[in-house]
Amino acid sequence: MLIFKKRNDLKTYLKEQKSNGKKIGFVPTMGALHEGHIFLVQSSRKENDITVVSIFVNPTQFNDPEDFKKYPVTIESDIYKLELNQCEVLFLPSVEEIYPEGEDNMEHFELGYLETVLEGKFRPGHFQGVCKVMKRLLNIVEPHNLYMGQKDYQQCMVVKKLIELLNLSLRLHICPTFREPGGLAMSSRNLRLSPGQKESALAIYKMLVFVKKGYKDKNFNELKEIAGNLLYQAGFNAIDYIEIVNADNLELLEKWDKKTPLVAVVAAFMGDVRLIDNMILTNG
Repeated sequence: MLIFKKRNDLKTYLKEQKSNGKKIGFVPTMGALHEGHIFLVQSSRKENDITVVSIFVNPTQFNDPEDFKKYPVTIESDIYKLELNQCEVLFLPSVEEIYPEGEDNMEHFELGYLETVLEGKFRPGHFQGVCKVMKRLLNIVEPHNLYMGQKDYQQCMVVKKLIELLNLSLRLHICPTFREPGGLAMSSRNLRLSPGQKESALAIYKMLVFVKKGYKDKNFNELKEIAGNLLYQAGFNAIDYIEIVNADNLELLEKWDKKTPLVAVVAAFMGDVRLIDNMILTNG
């Protein structure tokens, strides 16, 4: 596996590979890699000649500086996992390499409704930070294919919007959420949970299954109230949101018209660890 720390070195290498007809797949990460990330790598390797993985903890997408400081860094383990899975290229830039002009007075992206609800509402500025780093990473790698996980459902929609805004010719692949035994969505944040908290956090998956079983028959507000109680009873100490939304545009819904595609989304705290998850409810 080749490791690049400088953007220009990576761009030069990839330009040469593309001139030889090589197809490039890209998996952007913030490290603390788990099986969900590895599935993205494996998906890319099946469909591309060269897979590039980036590990960069992006400061501009953390609206809470303490959350940024606590983000787990496991670089030696990450490199081992990538080598084990035959990743061709790792991009490991510094903050200065991604933001050479600094982090002030940067561009604003017109994301519209997407950044006013759910994660956008509770983490103001988060998706602007996501767009800032993704614009720069995509300009460096210029991949043919981009791979992201469904667990970050709204983020995937934001990146899809960004690709449209920048008029980029690449294909976004949204891969299924990987789950631990019991259903907890794999996340780098799980490393911050105690064994007891991790066991209690399984309730978030059970709650989503409950919503999936009941959305056709129950009023959404009633369903969400019961779902919230299930989380509190399991030990979650705060809930930012539990919503049933249009899977295409994240419109908040109160009932189902029997044709709109639905996804249930949740963000809740187990101690000081904020967990997010989602589940597609309809098959359409």
